[in-house]
Amino acid sequence: MMANPVLVEVTRGNVIESRHRGALSVFDGDGAQVLSIGDVARPVFPRSAVKSIQALPLVESGAADAYGFQDADLALACASHAGEARHADRAASMLARAGLDASALECGAHWPTGQDAMIELARSGVSPTALHNNCSGKHSGFVCTCRHLGIDHRGYVKAQHRSQEMVREAMEAVTGAPHSTDACGIDGCSIPTYAIPLADLARGFAKMATGQGLAEKRAAAAKRLIAACMAEPFYVSGTDRMDTRLMTVGAGRIFVKVGAEGVYCGALPELGLGFALKCDDGAVRAAETMVSALLARLLKDELGERVGDMARPVMRNWNGIEVGTVRPVGELG
Repeated sequence: MMANPVLVEVTRGNVIESRHRGALSVFDGDGAQVLSIGDVARPVFPRSAVKSIQALPLVESGAADAYGFQDADLALACASHAGEARHADRAASMLARAGLDASALECGAHWPTGQDAMIELARSGVSPTALHNNCSGKHSGFVCTCRHLGIDHRGYVKAQHRSQEMVREAMEAVTGAPHSTDACGIDGCSIPTYAIPLADLARGFAKMATGQGLAEKRAAAAKRLIAACMAEPFYVSGTDRMDTRLMTVGAGRIFVKVGAEGVYCGALPELGLGFALKCDDGAVRAAETMVSALLARLLKDELGERVGDMARPVMRNWNGIEVGTVRPVGELG
C-alpha cells in the first residue's frame, strides 16, 4: 500500500507542528481523470459526503414534488447541519407534509453540533430530539420517500429495507463501484455506509454535475439536488461552517459536501468536474484546507483566489493572538 503524500502542514511560530497526508481525485463528465494525488484506488468510507446521491430516490420517486419540497428542503435532505433552530424546524416541516413527526426518525438524538445552537437549546431547558441530529434532513427524506411510495418506513435504516436498497442502487449506478457487504459499515446515523475508491466517488460526482452517463430522469434529479444545495447553502451545513462558506462565496459555481473522518466530495458544474478527497488521519481542519486548495487550483480565476485564501486559515489562541497557520503543501501548495 503506497503512502499518501503530505498535503497540509500546521505551523506554530516558525516550526511545523503537524503534517497531514491525504489523497484526492478529479474526473470530468466524460469519465476522464483530470487530477490524481495519492492512492485513489484505496477504498474509503465517504460517510456524509454522498448525501446528495443518497437523496436521489427522494426526487426520482416523485416524493419531493408530491410534498411540495423547495430548494431549502432538498438542501436539508443532503445536509450535515449544525442543529440550528431553522434546521430542526425545516426537518419537522418536511415530516409534517408527509403526515409524520420526529418519532419516525431512526437516526438518534444528539445535541446540536453548532456551539451557539447547543447553548441556545440548553438555555431553553429543552432536550435535543432526532430533529437536532445533523442527519435529520437526510432521514426525513428517506421516510418521506417511503410514505409517498406506500412503503412501511419502520426499520428504514437497515440494509435490507427497501429504502436502503434504493439508496444502494443509486450509489452503485452513479459511482460505478459495487457496494458489497464485506465493505459495509454502520454510519453515525445508523444507515449502512460502504467503502469505495476515491476515484469512483470523483467520477460519480462528475456525473451528478453533468448528467453524463446517467438516465435522463436521474440526471435531472442529480442536477436539481446540486442546484438546491448551491442555492441554499445554510441548510446544507450552518452558520459560518466551511460547506456553507464555500458555496456562498461560490454563488452557484461550487458544490461541496463534507463527510466524517476528513472526507470531501463535490463538483464544479460549469467545468463539468467532480472530485473526492480524504485526509488520512481524519482531521477536519486539514480536509478543509485540502478542499479549498483544490478548488483554487481548478478554478484559476478571481473566485479561485478567494477560495485559495480560505485554504490558509490563521490559528489564534483564546486571547486572539496569532499562533500559527494551516497551509497546503506539496502538490497542493
